[in-house]
Amino acid sequence: MKRSLEERLKDGTVIVGEGYLFELERRGYLQAGSFVPEVALDNPEALKQAYRDYMYAGSDVVLAFTYNAHREKMRIIGKEDLLEPLNRNAVRLAKEVSKEHPSEEALVAGNISNTNIFDPEDPESKTKVRGIFAEMIKWCKEEGVDFINGETFYYHEEAQIALEEILKQDLPAVITFGLMGENVLRDGYTVEESCKILSESGALVVGMNCFRGPETMQPYLADIRNNVDGYVGGLPIPYRTTEENPTFFNLPDGGCSCHLPLETTFPTALDPLYHNRYELAAWAKEANDIGINYIGLCCGASPAMLRSVAEAVGVKTVNSKYSPDMEKHFLFGTDKTLQEHNQSYRLKA
Repeated sequence: MKRSLEERLKDGTVIVGEGYLFELERRGYLQAGSFVPEVALDNPEALKQAYRDYMYAGSDVVLAFTYNAHREKMRIIGKEDLLEPLNRNAVRLAKEVSKEHPSEEALVAGNISNTNIFDPEDPESKTKVRGIFAEMIKWCKEEGVDFINGETFYYHEEAQIALEEILKQDLPAVITFGLMGENVLRDGYTVEESCKILSESGALVVGMNCFRGPETMQPYLADIRNNVDGYVGGLPIPYRTTEENPTFFNLPDGGCSCHLPLETTFPTALDPLYHNRYELAAWAKEANDIGINYIGLCCGASPAMLRSVAEAVGVKTVNSKYSPDMEKHFLFGTDKTLQEHNQSYRLKA
């Protein structure tokens, strides 16, 4: 029998592959800007392959790609009639792929996220948000997910509503925050305060995802770990955010000589600002060492990056057989059967 999320957390670190939004845009199956995952209906095989790639790179979870697939986003693009079919198909595809894992069937997580309509001063917005979450979670429950991942919240109260609706359906909850440049949540809570409240209110895992890279997320993960008794998750973006620019929304690229449509590298010109896989692996080890239990990467991550993160915390992945091994490289290898004359060019290449 496949272990539950809680059982896997008790047994060790859980690896979680996210980042489908940027990855599928990069592969040509999603539009930057609206960022609505129509791929679940338009190109289901492409979505299944992305699910598969992250799972084989070490993810214990196949996260149904319904980020931004909520009623408000579908209204904006004029496709509310596709709301339920999109949500259900994303989960069904995830379930198909989860069964392909050769050693233990992967967990399937439903996904809800920030709605961008929550307003702490507007009771009507809160009612709408609750309705958005309730219907998505209901569909996930009916499709048989193992837990719900509620992510990228920047209001404590919106996350609280999400948790309440998840628990109403008797499903385990993972709740993670996207912390913007103010360094506190938009309704005034510190992220560690909010995580402590949500953990004590029944969330199985609390923590942070997206917006921030490892360097500008890690100090807050440490604060959460020090304030929360339960499980803690960390899923940074793989970009080099800094104290001056703590999120990827305003990261500058001093070497860019072309005109950027938005005068910012976000979201389609972030390429020169990546961390390499070894830096991400070093972060994962540091996070794991302080007790972060639910580890992954968010927007911008590739399967190869996730594999390095998994291997850094001691996980051998399905595709670890493809991890770098330079022994037989014609220029940098050490294999005795390589042509020696090529080695002389190593320093000149």
